[in-house]
Amino acid sequence: MRSVVWLLMAVVTLGVGVASAREVRGALEREREYHAAPVCTAVPVEASGCRWEQEFTVRSAAVNRGRRSESPEAELVLPSGKPWEVTFRRTEPVMSEMERGEKVVGVIWHGRVVEVRDAEGRRQQTSDGPVGWPEDRLGGALACLSFGLAALVGGLWPLFARGRERHVRAARMVRWHGVGLGATAILTLWAQASNYWPLWALPAIWGPLALLILASMTAFALGALRGELDDDTPAPPHPQPQAAPDWP
Repeated sequence: MRSVVWLLMAVVTLGVGVASAREVRGALEREREYHAAPVCTAVPVEASGCRWEQEFTVRSAAVNRGRRSESPEAELVLPSGKPWEVTFRRTEPVMSEMERGEKVVGVIWHGRVVEVRDAEGRRQQTSDGPVGWPEDRLGGALACLSFGLAALVGGLWPLFARGRERHVRAARMVRWHGVGLGATAILTLWAQASNYWPLWALPAIWGPLALLILASMTAFALGALRGELDDDTPAPPHPQPQAAPDWP
């Protein structure tokens, strides 16, 4: 049953990883299109591929901490009074500091507010913003594919080695090192997003760390197969029955 659970997790994460990997190219193209988009010469009356900077007034802002199903959101109001509702992928660096009545500048692209800039010049992409998506997709692909492959191998191995405890223990080493691979990819993505590193920083940082984890995985799996991880602790002695006293 344990192997079946790992196999199910492997299939799901591999599917997510493949989907994320396929989206990296499209996300890159959209980000490049945004950076190359010209500035609008006049206020666009319909969705346009040019970029227009519009001043808004903050009517409300909610970080929605503790609500997993809700993203940080804000309601921005045009000078005409028309409201625009925008959501964010994270709260920093602009959204968390928004206050009612504050003036912000929103970048409108293809009919959506894709970026917000405050009075201090700090910028933040909204959920519709194209910047940062390639890194998120690549990081998700690295995490899901590395964990999924290790979970697949570690889940199938015991099914073909039933009754051989050393093989079962080696498969366990593979599975838990796979957890380490996925967690390392997520931590690398977090560090990249926090420091605004370029896309190539993800594989450049995660790659060497993944090689170390793979080397550890191989060493532990081989050690398990050779019996080096066997539990050699002797079993506690069974108490010997005492003879009944010889009463006079």
